[in-house]
Amino acid sequence: MSALAPMPTAVKPTSAFRNTLSLARRNLLHIKANPELMVEMTMQPIMFLVLFVYVFGAAIAGSTQEYLQFALPGILVQSVAFLPFATAIGLNVDFQRGVIDRFRSLPISRSCVIAGRITADSVRILWSIFIITVFGVLLGFRFGGGVDGAIGAVLVLLAFGLAMCWPMAYVGIRAKSTESVNSIGFMLILPLTFASSAFVPVEDMPTLLREFAEWNPVTAVINTTRGLMLGESIPGGNWAFRAFASMIFIVAIFAPLAIGRYRKRA
Repeated sequence: MSALAPMPTAVKPTSAFRNTLSLARRNLLHIKANPELMVEMTMQPIMFLVLFVYVFGAAIAGSTQEYLQFALPGILVQSVAFLPFATAIGLNVDFQRGVIDRFRSLPISRSCVIAGRITADSVRILWSIFIITVFGVLLGFRFGGGVDGAIGAVLVLLAFGLAMCWPMAYVGIRAKSTESVNSIGFMLILPLTFASSAFVPVEDMPTLLREFAEWNPVTAVINTTRGLMLGESIPGGNWAFRAFASMIFIVAIFAPLAIGRYRKRA
């Protein structure tokens, strides 16, 4: 007799939704069991904010307060881009520890495991946005776009974070170890976030780097977020369209890849 029963191929949408919430709760409870995770995702972006504003701010913008207004949206986008590492590492660890084998014996759909992980990470993303923004306001950041701009920026950041969860989920499922996840993730995310408009204006970059940064989807997300938070017209007029088009493209490519790879491996 087989030790593991295969998961059903069809699950009712209401059951799938409940399964997703249950798995999301399970993933969030890991923070309670390991509070260092909360410290890490809270302190790391705050350290980036303080270091860039007070170490480089005066040199780049001539004033730390002026640079804070420029840099905070970029640091928010960078932090949101790195948070989906939790998706990749969590899925990879579940495979390594045999947790996925246990899920196979349960009457749940395969997609619920990934969806639950991403749902939990959406809570982490919102927490990170909240804590960085509050700390930025305490340092002197001011929303020129008012409440509407702030809400719009949060929605853009959340959408970007959820979109980035899918390629990271694919990396986590495909990689053979957590070390590989970290290596591949940093090679993907680090150049995209630093070679963008996060910390310096694209116009000040060398020609080749400037051309890359202008086509970098992270730049589109940063410029859209910055325009909403500061109440400025979004540079070029089409950054918002490019930002959301990039997110849709990322999800359209990597969601099927991640789910397909998960089904093969599970």
